[in-house]
Amino acid sequence: MLYYAVVFFIVAIIAGVLGFGGIAGASAGIAQILFFLFLAFLVLSLLMHLVRGR
Repeated sequence: MLYYAVVFFIVAIIAGVLGFGGIAGASAGIAQILFFLFLAFLVLSLLMHLVRGR
């Protein structure tokens, strides 16, 4: 999931440089959502690991 966030971020940067504002904004939004989902799953995974005690 973090991979896809980085890919959409790179697409947003390239689209922004080339002047495609709509595509850049959409790609940046998708990358931001995926990044925060990744962080939420990371925190959830760490909490579950601590609860199990392994």
